[in-house]
Amino acid sequence: FAQRTRLVLTAKGVKHDIININLKDKPDWFLEKNPFGTVPVLETSSGQVIYESPITCEYLDEVYPEKKLLPSDPFERAQQKMLLELYSKVIPYFYKISMGKKRGEDVSAAEVEFTEKLSQLNEALAKKKTKYFGGDSVTMIDYLIWPWFERAEMMNVKHCLANTPELRKWI
Repeated sequence: FAQRTRLVLTAKGVKHDIININLKDKPDWFLEKNPFGTVPVLETSSGQVIYESPITCEYLDEVYPEKKLLPSDPFERAQQKMLLELYSKVIPYFYKISMGKKRGEDVSAAEVEFTEKLSQLNEALAKKKTKYFGGDSVTMIDYLIWPWFERAEMMNVKHCLANTPELRKWI
């Protein structure tokens, strides 16, 4: 999930330091900053701490407004948030299928469900009639969705995208 925030930081040209955390052996100082122990975590120069990837990304968009990634229109912003909520139901399948295959499990039912959910995303993109989920250029929603699709081949789920032409063009 930290990749989302890294993408936004890069898109906005924000200079930053990256500290990688061993998520299996989290240092105490990290847990003091984020008691959930999840990444990403942003810490401002004044010591303010912000965590959870959609929250850190929205924070960055507000603090560095030169290149806005969220739409200014409240309805469009709400639509992107609803799309992100739809997408949040897709994320577990990347892991369920990938890990199930590694364990030699039958993942065919999960692949059918995953393919159906990907079709919903494909349909959402097709309805927009734009190159990206947020319009004609990359916006916040694209950065929030992208990291898993970047790993689709490595996670052995790329074949589930076979009947999603708009989604494949987006990728």
